[in-house]
Amino acid sequence: MNPKQLYKLLLFVLLIPILSSCFEVIEEISMKNDGTGDVVLTINLSQSKTKVASVMLLDSVQGYKVPSRQKIQQELNEAVVYLKKSEGISNVKSSSDFNNYIATISFSFKDVSNINNITKNILAQQKIKATNTSSYSYNKSTKTFSRKYQAVSTAKTEFNKLKAKDKAVFNGATYTSIYRFESPVTISTNPASNVSKSKKAVMLKSSIMDLINGKINVSNTIQLSK
Repeated sequence: MNPKQLYKLLLFVLLIPILSSCFEVIEEISMKNDGTGDVVLTINLSQSKTKVASVMLLDSVQGYKVPSRQKIQQELNEAVVYLKKSEGISNVKSSSDFNNYIATISFSFKDVSNINNITKNILAQQKIKATNTSSYSYNKSTKTFSRKYQAVSTAKTEFNKLKAKDKAVFNGATYTSIYRFESPVTISTNPASNVSKSKKAVMLKSSIMDLINGKINVSNTIQLSK
């Protein structure tokens, strides 16, 4: 999953084009040693909540139609329905805070590979092309967690077609991935990642602009203590 895909999944993409302040996308994966786990996807616009609240009172801004709360909730509910039908996925929940403008979707998986095609398929239903190839795997015998990420070459080209005021929306925006484990981490191959003091979590934080421009790759291989 990548930031642009998460925006659509969590639906606040409908608001992002008309903002001019920071927002944050957070992806959290908690892995158990048996290969099962949980995912929490969050998009947080709370730093822009005053502006968002004002925008929500309008019909359109800068040529973009402003969705109603009902429309945003409807789309979020549809994503939940899709997830509940996905193989290996269970315990699907969502929350939307329209006071602070934070949306979250969470679910459990039987194997981390179950999440590989979820956002791609949701985007396909919306007739939106994915901006990267991203896949996850976990080898139970070696206790190795991997994320492979590769940006689609046309993503930057499409971004450059945006108007300057639309590009500016992404200034200050961040993407954070957090992976948690039952066993201590011995190796995290991505130099931009940080291992927690407990050795049981790995975090990587990047600006959205660096991802769009290909200045950072969020691929990682994480070896756990055997």
